[in-house]
Amino acid sequence: MTLHASASSAYRSIRLDIDRWVATVTLSMPDKMNALSDELLIEVQHALDRLEADPGIRAAIITGSGRAFSSGFDLSPREQPFTTVQDWREHARLGNDTCLKIWRSRLPVIAAVNGYCLGGGCELSMACDITLAADDAQFGEPEIQFQSAPPLAIMPWVLGMKKTKELMLTGERIGAQEACAIGLANRVVPAASLLEEARKLALKFAMIAPDVMRMNKQTINRSYEARGFQAAIDHGAEMFALIHLLDSAEKREFFDMAAKEGLKAAFKWRDERFSSPDGR
Repeated sequence: MTLHASASSAYRSIRLDIDRWVATVTLSMPDKMNALSDELLIEVQHALDRLEADPGIRAAIITGSGRAFSSGFDLSPREQPFTTVQDWREHARLGNDTCLKIWRSRLPVIAAVNGYCLGGGCELSMACDITLAADDAQFGEPEIQFQSAPPLAIMPWVLGMKKTKELMLTGERIGAQEACAIGLANRVVPAASLLEEARKLALKFAMIAPDVMRMNKQTINRSYEARGFQAAIDHGAEMFALIHLLDSAEKREFFDMAAKEGLKAAFKWRDERFSSPDGR
């Protein structure tokens, strides 16, 4: 059955639906390409806590509405701009805590990636246990191109070293087929059948006894944690905070343009700059 409207109405930035053993969390800010605002992240955390506590739920799907899974963190101007390392640490913690709830969940979580999956959205997909990519999906960490960094440094744990460095040091985007070839996604499916395929997989997971699923997922995760997963994540979050207080001509130019002409114009400038052969 689908969640009652009164229950879904508790959320403004996401939608939560339940059909038998499978829950679907949909990022529902399509006009902002599901940018990860503080409100959206808090609502995802609330939904995950709710599912974790419901013994009837055996698998979860996370997807996005509209043209994007998520375009990344919301860069809209804040009433109180971040000015200190601690501000940026708290910002990183909110996003990372959301992703780590997925990592630590007893549930198998599937990212059903439609359209753009960038920045924090890419990290969210990597934190999920399985990633299905629509054939029109695009993945990447473009925030590197305007003096930022991934607050959740999970990519080195998902991909090999060479491809991780290429993506994390250039900010380039890749399509669904390449994402699958390098291990960023498990499978590419037609966009029109993305949720159908995600649900089929979720129902396979739901057939496994819940305690067995929980213990097997925990065993896999512990093998990464024994190799320093959490320490690396913590270090990445600290570097994210420090990088945002650095000054550079590139940072000033990007954010000056964003202030004068809007984020859309600044992103257009950035994309044109990085697509130019001479970088100008």
